Amino acid sequence: MARIKNVELPKEKRTVIGLTYIFGIGRSLAEQICEDAKVDPNKKVYDLTAEDEAALRKEVDKHLTEGDLRREIQMNIKTKMEINCYQGVRHKKGLPVRGQRTSRNARTRKGRGKVVANKKKVSK
Repeated sequence: MARIKNVELPKEKRTVIGLTYIFGIGRSLAEQICEDAKVDPNKKVYDLTAEDEAALRKEVDKHLTEGDLRREIQMNIKTKMEINCYQGVRHKKGLPVRGQRTSRNARTRKGRGKVVANKKKVSK
């Protein structure tokens, strides 16, 4: 069982795909890590030797991942909210931050749709 950054990598997946289960590592970074660690990216996770796992761990430790990355993201959001910049205000109100429209969608940030009393549905 390969365990890197307290994340259990799935045994049946290729190494490149398994590394993407770690928060902060995508496909391109996973390929770069495999290349730097000199591990075959097509090798299954259960086929990795102890040396391969150690090399992968060493390479992953060079990047900001998991808890440290989550903490940094939350700190950045808090800072924006404290200085009352536009994005911080949107975070406070629970509205979309990156310029999306709110008139039609954005339910995941705004919550359930509010029912307007006595509004008739238009039938066509």
